[in-house]
Amino acid sequence: MKAGNGMIQWVEIDRKAFFNNLDEFKKRLGRTEVMAVVKANAYGHGLLEIARLSREAGLNWLGVNSLEEGLTLRRAGFNQKILILGYVSLDQAEAAVEADLRCVAYNLENLKALARAARRLQKRAIIHLKVETGTNRQGIPVKQLGSIVREIKKLPEIEVEGVSSHFANIEDTTDDYYPKRQLANFIEAVHFLEENGQVIPVKHLACSAAAILFPETFFDLARIGLGLYGLWPSKETLISCQQRGQEPLKLKPVLSWRTKVAQIKTVPAGSYIGYGCTYRTTRRSQLAVIPVGYYDGYDRSLSNAAYVLIKGHRAQVRGRVCMDFIMADITDIPGVELEDRVTLLGTDGREKITAEQLASLAGTINYEIVTRINQLIPRVIV
Repeated sequence: MKAGNGMIQWVEIDRKAFFNNLDEFKKRLGRTEVMAVVKANAYGHGLLEIARLSREAGLNWLGVNSLEEGLTLRRAGFNQKILILGYVSLDQAEAAVEADLRCVAYNLENLKALARAARRLQKRAIIHLKVETGTNRQGIPVKQLGSIVREIKKLPEIEVEGVSSHFANIEDTTDDYYPKRQLANFIEAVHFLEENGQVIPVKHLACSAAAILFPETFFDLARIGLGLYGLWPSKETLISCQQRGQEPLKLKPVLSWRTKVAQIKTVPAGSYIGYGCTYRTTRRSQLAVIPVGYYDGYDRSLSNAAYVLIKGHRAQVRGRVCMDFIMADITDIPGVELEDRVTLLGTDGREKITAEQLASLAGTINYEIVTRINQLIPRVIV
């Protein structure tokens, strides 16, 4: 099949799969609102493309990691509530407030910088306090909440819209002891804040795995990232779901990664393939040279290990993954022609390559496989 789309490689975003996954989570979450987490270029799926689908779906919340991601969305005309989940530096405070971006806050210095910016702009800085419940990453230790609340009361420009935290190992085990401990810590922190006069309109703790497993974590808002893109957070999450007697969500992968055959060549038996001469043919072989490499996000550890799909057949990667090219053995695939479509991730006929398969070969997780796909590669909603 000729690609014929004017692109050498591209990422297909399956609109129907996206809406399916969103519906699956909505059924699970009930009245709890969904935040589409679109950080890291929407987990490799395309920041603007997924934001468009989220807006079409009527979602009111988007979660980003950085000021730059938030500003990109604002400049593109997205007016939803955008929460910056990552760090906003002191000198970025004014830009964040000016663009009506909500900020996660856990340092007094950042709160004061946001308040100063809001004062200059004659606006309010909307924040979500992040409390430390046991991940020991971002967050305010419970013992410091009192001093933070006292300072916030001195800063009328600060509007506390929400309180959040994040789980440490909800995806990594079927033992729910530690997630329940973190949930208890979160509830304790919320109670403390409310008892000290802090109104909290939006409480949010649930990620994709929590939304699948723990209804008690739903609160007002759930931050759905990986699951929205049709990928399970982990095998343990699926097993935990089954062990609890819960119906597993029917998630469908949203992303397919495609390219074209750039050259076909025949080499004799005993030929070395690629850098380092790590593979040597044992027979006369036909190779497809494919214009994708580790710069594009195709991990170098997939050298001599992964396969691609051409004409619905598996073609083994031969030799090292180069910066911009890989080679695949098409000796046993009849009729391959120049610019035939190549599937790096996704389905072709009855064969498929999943992010989990590539992650297993690369010694990593499905998150990394999709988020590392170069953002310069076009994303196309299909």
